[in-house]
Amino acid sequence: MATSAALTGDHSSDAQPKGAAWRTQAWWEPRLVVVTLTAILLSLAGEQFGWPEPLILGINILSFVAGGVFGVKTALQSLREWRIDVDMLMVLAALGAAAVDQWHEGAILLFLFSLSNVLQDYAIGRSRQAIRSLMKLYPSEAKVRREGRVDVMPVSAIQIGDTVLIEPGERIPVDGLVTNGRSAVDQAPITGESMPVEKVVGDKVFAGTLNGQGALDVEATQAARDTTLARIIKMVEEAQDSKAPTERFLDKFEQVYAMSIIGAVLLFIVIPPVLFKVEFSANFYRAMVLMTVASPCALVISVPASFISAIAAGARNGVLFKGGAYLEAMAGIKAIAFDKTGTLTKGKPAVTDLVSCCELCEDDLLSVAAAVENRSEHPLAKAIVRAAISRGIHVGEVEDFEAVAGMGIVSKVDGRTVHLGSIKYLASTSNPMPPRLLPDFERLEAEGKTVIGVVREGHCQTCGACEFKHEKADWMGLVAMADEIRPESKAIIAQLKAAGIERVAMLTGDNPRVAQAIALQVGVDAVYAELMPEDKVKAIKEIEAQVGPVAMVGDGVNDAPALASASVGIAMGAAGTDVALETADLVLMGDKLELIPYAIRLSKKARRVVWQNITFAIGVIVVLIISTFIVNLPLPFGVLGHEGSTVIVVLNGLISLLLWPEIQRRRASQSQ
Repeated sequence: MATSAALTGDHSSDAQPKGAAWRTQAWWEPRLVVVTLTAILLSLAGEQFGWPEPLILGINILSFVAGGVFGVKTALQSLREWRIDVDMLMVLAALGAAAVDQWHEGAILLFLFSLSNVLQDYAIGRSRQAIRSLMKLYPSEAKVRREGRVDVMPVSAIQIGDTVLIEPGERIPVDGLVTNGRSAVDQAPITGESMPVEKVVGDKVFAGTLNGQGALDVEATQAARDTTLARIIKMVEEAQDSKAPTERFLDKFEQVYAMSIIGAVLLFIVIPPVLFKVEFSANFYRAMVLMTVASPCALVISVPASFISAIAAGARNGVLFKGGAYLEAMAGIKAIAFDKTGTLTKGKPAVTDLVSCCELCEDDLLSVAAAVENRSEHPLAKAIVRAAISRGIHVGEVEDFEAVAGMGIVSKVDGRTVHLGSIKYLASTSNPMPPRLLPDFERLEAEGKTVIGVVREGHCQTCGACEFKHEKADWMGLVAMADEIRPESKAIIAQLKAAGIERVAMLTGDNPRVAQAIALQVGVDAVYAELMPEDKVKAIKEIEAQVGPVAMVGDGVNDAPALASASVGIAMGAAGTDVALETADLVLMGDKLELIPYAIRLSKKARRVVWQNITFAIGVIVVLIISTFIVNLPLPFGVLGHEGSTVIVVLNGLISLLLWPEIQRRRASQSQ
């Protein structure tokens, strides 16, 4: 169809300067539709008022040229590629009508065909607006400090390592790290977070996000073309070029069907006059009607129009499908495998339990542990310090800090020697664990948590009544840590099962004890532990053989092989690793597990809409063909039914998949 360019992701017209807009098909086609209609009306008026025949013929030719120029162009392009499409059928039908002196019918056919294309372009353009609007998140210029000078320059000129000065209320032009200042940043366009995120020195910021009331100095870590926002825009544009299996089948079907229609029409032109003595002119006219109503315009356009609308709807809500193929595949997923770290869990350890000599000593235990760990860069150490700060506990200074590789730390806090580390290490440096702590230690280890002990020289000064006194040193207690489970994980897994997912599995490199403990809390069906990246691929293949198509959810470099081997690879967060983003078939713009059930619902709804459109399009073709033979359907009515069905399937995809969520939100806000 003439709308094929609108469905292939060709944005060349979008990039045209205003002075060159008239050179594009998008500029000319609606204007030529008006010219065609005007010429048809003038021709009818000329016949009514007896205008000269040459003048009327000239007006009729004008209506054909204006209405068919782009159809002929598309048909010739297809012929050069040895293909026949519906544009060719429409042009042949119009020329056939002119051959039997039915100029008005032929012109009306071209007019409605062109008008249908304009309406389709408009509807599909609404889908693309969601994507093009992302470009508006980029500022055109930025203030950059280089060699002691501050210059205003185009964003495209910013280089890695440049310091960009971000004023309050400005959009951040590049991905980078905050080197100076403090501010709250609205990251909703990239990560989907509803609340602004506080940014301080060392924090990462993303291009396209909105700075709050503070000023920031940001060191660029990516060029403008490589930012997270740029990758998002690129992924969605490429997604619109990628065809689903149903769409690829219909492309092949169109060629076979179009050839069959031309062959059937040729036979219909010849056989009735020869065998049944039917008048050639009337029979030829009926053949042109048959060619028109049998053309599969609505059938061919129904699938890409629906998938483009669904891809745009997903992008608006933080789900980026990299193509219609993955959108369609998501609807057939039977199992989902989650990488544990960073998906079902937050990806960083947190203090979960404090077991001290008594309740009065709990803050004392955490204060001493945080003071000792404050100088360490280990993730467990950072977790202890964060826990102390969150409780408002002062983190003191230490003396004579010494780390024992792989075992623990010995240091002095307030002049008293403190040993902190594994239970085995502490037993070798002080005394065995007191019997009262043993049940808690065994329980915490059974829960898959990392447990360290804290031993301090001298008696406890907080309560003076601890049971763990010893001449050599006192056991202050135990600190347990674990990778914190996302609070929404359990509910999301329940939603997935309710949505028809037959198996939810967890893949992890952790030991089986830790994996099983987390699995019990979140409700997964199967656990695969102590996995290397290649083992995750084997696990995906195993689940696929047992259940069916599998979606893999991950966020790290080690997840990339499994993401690639799964039926659908899902990358958590647009701020994830580059490898995961490039490998995945579906990217979640924020670290939101709830987007996964939404993606499944959207893909299933898109599949339903596609089959609604296919069924409707086939039904209309059958009815029009039958009407052609039974009630001698006139060409204008055949064209109206044919083009009307085409517009209906496009609008159905647009309203059902792109505009309906927006309509629902507006109704909900009005009701409130």
